[in-house]
Amino acid sequence: MKKLLTLFLPIFIVSTIFAKAPKNQYIRIKTSYGNCIIRLYNETPKHRDNFIKVVKSGILNQTLFHRIILNFMIQGGDPDSKNAKPGIELGNGGLKYKVDAEFNDSLFHKRGVLAAARDDNPKKASSSTQFYIVEGRRYTDAEMDNLEKTRLKGFKIPESQRAVYRSVGGTPQLDHSYTVFGEVVTGFDMVDLIAPLKADVRNRPLQDVPYTIELLNKRECKQLDKLLLLNP
Repeated sequence: MKKLLTLFLPIFIVSTIFAKAPKNQYIRIKTSYGNCIIRLYNETPKHRDNFIKVVKSGILNQTLFHRIILNFMIQGGDPDSKNAKPGIELGNGGLKYKVDAEFNDSLFHKRGVLAAARDDNPKKASSSTQFYIVEGRRYTDAEMDNLEKTRLKGFKIPESQRAVYRSVGGTPQLDHSYTVFGEVVTGFDMVDLIAPLKADVRNRPLQDVPYTIELLNKRECKQLDKLLLLNP
């Protein structure tokens, strides 16, 4: 028996160390309007790693979706929104650093993506904590043609992305200005329930919408990878 243990123990240790890790990290946002699960993109590693760090710290738990615009997006991530009094202007809080912009031609503002908010800094670097989830709407080719001339400064929306904006929707006017770094994979109903809420002149909901964010564990991430066929 001792010889068998001696033989199999190293094999067990090696197999444990080299067990296939999940390909993607997922997070869960929990609200009174339901929950959603978001996959963080590996193509934007600085934003992915920063968000994982911020979520682990717990700094965003019980902060608010402080800005909502129907058919556009819902925004959160301001640490100053925690326990904020009604009517107080929010959206300026965050940690004392920015995340370098990570624009990727394959990542765009389709309905359901997670993207980083930012101020008007010339490098378009992202807020350390603030984020938004795109609700969006459908766009016609004529509308996208106009956006290319006005908002996108000559950037041409690829046909593959136009097809998504026509059929699924999004916010194409934000492409190449704000970093997209994840997408909702389940539970988008949460966004559709929050976006239409009544809001004040600053687009802050009249009824506070707090949330908690948690990282899914490795087993859950591997299950989602398999379900979404992202880790064959």
